[in-house]
Amino acid sequence: MDRPVEKSVLRSMVEALYHRGPDEAGIFVRPEVGLGNTRLGIIDICGGRQPIGNEDGTIQVVLNGEVFNYRELREDLEARGHRFKTRSDTEVLVHLYEEEDLDFPRNLNGQFSIALWDGRKKRLVLARDPVGITPLNYTEKDGRLVFASEVKALARYPAVSLRPDLKGLAEIFTFWSTVPPRTVYENIRELPPGHLLVAGRGRVSRSVRWCEPHPTPAPTPMDTAEAVDAVRAHLREAVRLRLRADIPVGAYISGGLDSSITAALAAEEVGSNLQTFSITFTDPSYDEARYQAMVAQRLGTQHRYLGIDNEDVANAFPETVHWTERPLLRTAPVPLYLLSRMVRDAGYKVVLTGEGADEGFAGYNIFKEAKIRRWWAKRPESSMRPALLSRLYPYQGMGPKRAAAYWKRFFGRDLEGVKDPYYSHRPRWTNTSYILNFLGPDAANWLGDHDPTAALPEYLDDLPPAASPLSRAQYLEMKLFLNGYLISSQGDRMLMANSVEGRFPFLDPEVLAFAGRLPERLRMPGLREKALLKRAFQREVPAEIRTRDKQPYRAPGVQSLLAGETLPDWVGDVLSKRKLDALGLFDSSKVEALTNKCRTRILAGDRVTPREDMAILAILSSQILFGENDNTMAPPPPAWWEGAEKEDAAIETRSEGIKLWT
Repeated sequence: MDRPVEKSVLRSMVEALYHRGPDEAGIFVRPEVGLGNTRLGIIDICGGRQPIGNEDGTIQVVLNGEVFNYRELREDLEARGHRFKTRSDTEVLVHLYEEEDLDFPRNLNGQFSIALWDGRKKRLVLARDPVGITPLNYTEKDGRLVFASEVKALARYPAVSLRPDLKGLAEIFTFWSTVPPRTVYENIRELPPGHLLVAGRGRVSRSVRWCEPHPTPAPTPMDTAEAVDAVRAHLREAVRLRLRADIPVGAYISGGLDSSITAALAAEEVGSNLQTFSITFTDPSYDEARYQAMVAQRLGTQHRYLGIDNEDVANAFPETVHWTERPLLRTAPVPLYLLSRMVRDAGYKVVLTGEGADEGFAGYNIFKEAKIRRWWAKRPESSMRPALLSRLYPYQGMGPKRAAAYWKRFFGRDLEGVKDPYYSHRPRWTNTSYILNFLGPDAANWLGDHDPTAALPEYLDDLPPAASPLSRAQYLEMKLFLNGYLISSQGDRMLMANSVEGRFPFLDPEVLAFAGRLPERLRMPGLREKALLKRAFQREVPAEIRTRDKQPYRAPGVQSLLAGETLPDWVGDVLSKRKLDALGLFDSSKVEALTNKCRTRILAGDRVTPREDMAILAILSSQILFGENDNTMAPPPPAWWEGAEKEDAAIETRSEGIKLWT
């Protein structure tokens, strides 16, 4: 399209992302392209402003995230004759692209979404890290490709509407995630993890995968001692790289194995100056304060707790949906959002977390479930084998007889389908899709007999046919749940909402590649999750942490919203017949019946079922996201942007401490 990019529109889009970078903002505008960036100052705080260009300005780049191996890359590029103006990781991308062209992402160890403009070839290049830690959304409108880290910014572009995509919602209400590139918004797409998109003249010319997923190669023969040494070396290096910053880096301690390992390795580098952070709950069934204190004391860190009760969860739920930009099936993101606020208030912009260990090192119960079901399928009459399932969920609070009967009903379906490529995940998907029963008649009729799994084969086409059942289950978890839910709704979005960057050593590409090469006997011997990690870090992690039963991070669910004598005002409003009928996504009579049923149980001191819990949360968050009075896509304008209107190139304007570069 020949019409120039409007600076005012670009500024408005950048403004919507101020929370991702409140320290500095910049734009680059030419007739063919406009790039904008808000920056969280972490590396080269004074000199790393973006966009950054090459010597003659023909190549310009903006980066959301970090390139952790930038020092090594810079040394190599300088040896090839390139000259640098800054000490930032972003400038490395410019010169690396000059050397490697579209292969440049293959050299990067980091978490990133990149937009690069090549003025000589008149092309735009977008790239996203292998796991999809940092978000990148786009749409094509009026002959232009419009892209941004979050949908909030796309909504600032004229004529971009945010209508729900029913197929995307059906995917979330089945997999907990959409299947990239689909999102929950019509005509808005996300660049899949490990992909690169090339566009010219406002249109996508091609999108290619530059990085293969990690946990699928054939295992490499190795003994236990060799594996222990290797995993220690890989994780120590991953943590060392992620401590690179010109400001202090903190760490989360959850009370579990993964964050304990991450914090222990960080403490080796930082010493007693390491600041750590935890969530505690007033409800003892969710609280892990005892284990958190044990780790903090062992490592000698400066530790802070954030206490969370049901009222905190209820009050912050709508705001949390604002930041996730997608329906939620659990309340777990809410405390993490509140925790990142505490981190920022403590003066920290960066924290290390333990996410990714369960995917790479087979730590989830879903992997054990699949093993038990396969054993059970060989002897379907057995009563002992299904009884093993009850041992996986001691935190559910059911008596032995009730638990045995419940899990036998839950997992006893389709035992014979062991050749199904999605065998490990079918029970979860079937349970979650209960939400679809509450769709309104128009939405249900439009979807018809649409099967969300129809989108999977193309997205999952790189799984080797000979992959073991465990490798296949890990692959599904990483491709769908990790990117589409965990890292998004509990990671990047909850951290960046408060201008905090999370770093994830277990998602380092070398760590994941090593985990994918591990023989199955080292990944999950029998039903012992993460046995290798427990052995490798027995000196660093207290024995009580290593030997405790698996306790996934959880938060008070729908009981936090429905348990009071009266409903929170926003809950009654969002679930009112008027609001439900106006949006039309859900059947108001079915929703009312479900809400009353669950509320009666909760007030009687009983529990709602997991699928009922998910259904109510999905309905509430969808109504917040798409409802008529929703302000999700219109955050208040940042104070620092006021008065920063000068249009002259290379003019710095200041307002309340923010620097705006054009």
